[in-house]
Order: sequence, then structure tokens, then C-alpha cells
Amino acid sequence: MSDVAVFRKGSSTAPPGYFRWEAAGLAWLADAPGGALVAEVVGAGPDHLDLRRLSFVNPDPAMAEAFGVGLAHTHDAGAPAFGAPPEGWHGDGFLGPVSELLPLHLRPVASWGEFYAGQRLLPALAMGVDRGVYHRSDIALFEAIARRVAAGEFDDGSPPARLHGDLWSGNVLWTAAGGVLIDPAAHGGHRETDLAMLALFGCPHWDFVIGGYLTAHRLDAQWPHRVALHQLHPLMVHAVLFGGDYPHRAVELAKRYR
Repeated sequence: MSDVAVFRKGSSTAPPGYFRWEAAGLAWLADAPGGALVAEVVGAGPDHLDLRRLSFVNPDPAMAEAFGVGLAHTHDAGAPAFGAPPEGWHGDGFLGPVSELLPLHLRPVASWGEFYAGQRLLPALAMGVDRGVYHRSDIALFEAIARRVAAGEFDDGSPPARLHGDLWSGNVLWTAAGGVLIDPAAHGGHRETDLAMLALFGCPHWDFVIGGYLTAHRLDAQWPHRVALHQLHPLMVHAVLFGGDYPHRAVELAKRYR
């Protein structure tokens, strides 16, 4: 493959195994029948990941709709459990920019509520408390919501989906072939988590993306009311990493579920 144009993603300070983790996630996502396009791994080493270089184009509505269909099929490929790591990886993963990676808990459990409360909301809250970004009343609010989530109040019975896991719009690279998934934090979770994060920071032709998705996989009527709940974890992570207005935004979202 010496004639392949390569993009090298590298860091000498990344935690041990980080690039193997990302490669495993990409391979797992790419293995989904009919799923969204995924960046092709050319090679990996302790301090780098080599990917087939991609060329950006401006997306159009038809591309966005096709991406939505593919993403639904990716999710439909499923996972062994909520919190399951991608095939070929064992233990916890990583989330965030390479310059400041945060731990991503991956401990398989049977219910989404148990997973989301115990492995997403509460760890993100603990990191925020350590960095002093929340007031005491904020902490009590998040803890109360986590208890409701853990008790299964928001579970809808959906089986574990095969998630990208960090699906903000910057992790979809639009090419002439369509939208390509890059930089995953892949794991078994709830499909609405990927959709909620894609909407959180804006996505080109979002209406066509979700329209395509819904033609391939129907969501229940209550899913719009859970969007903010699924957005809560990424906002709490941003509060840890970047501070600024993110702690306030996370608290305001949390108040919808108190």
C-alpha cells in the first residue's frame, strides 16, 4: 500500500494503547453491514495512526440523507452490552482531544440507565468537581438526575447500538463518496446518544441526516424529549476540558430533568 496517500495522526504523549484503541473502534464501525463510511486504517504504532487520506467536499442534502441511512445501519449492527468496548479492545477507552484525553469507562452492563448514570454522568461530574467548575447545588442536581437515570426512568427498551461515541459534526468528514466517520470513541450504547451529539454543535443539512436515519430506523415518539439528556454528558465533558460557559450550559440542560 505504498502508493496510498496517508494522513498520520500522531502524539508522543498519548496514553499507552491509545492508537490501538482508535484503530479497534474504526475497524468495529467499518464492520457494520451497510453502515456509514469509516476512515480506513493503513497502519498503527505506539505513537501514531496512519489513515488513508481523505479529500473534503461541501456536503449536499442527498449526501446528508445517505449518511443518515448509513449511520442507522451502523447502530443496527449492535453491541454485546451497554458499555461494551469495540471488538479487539479490552478495558477502558479514551475520550477527548489527544492533548488531554479523559478516561472512558467501558464496563458492560445490561441496562442503558445503569450505564449512562454510572459510567458517563457520575464520572464526568466527579472530574468537574475535582476542577471546581460546579457549585454545591449543581452537584446535588446532577446526582439527583443520575439516580433517576440509574433507576431506569428513561430506558426505552432499545438494545445496545454500535456507537461512534464522539459524534460531533467535526468527526464526520465529507468526501465525494459521502460522510466518513473519523476519530471515534466507539462502544455499545444508546443510538440516541450519537444523534444528540451530532445535533448539539450543529451538523450540515441536519434535517436531511435525521430524515435519512428515520427512513432506515424508526425511533419512538418520545425520543425528542430525551435529546437533552443524551447531550448532558458531552456538555459535562466540555465543562471539564474547556470550562467557559459549558458548566452553565450543562446545569441548564440538567434542570429539564429534575
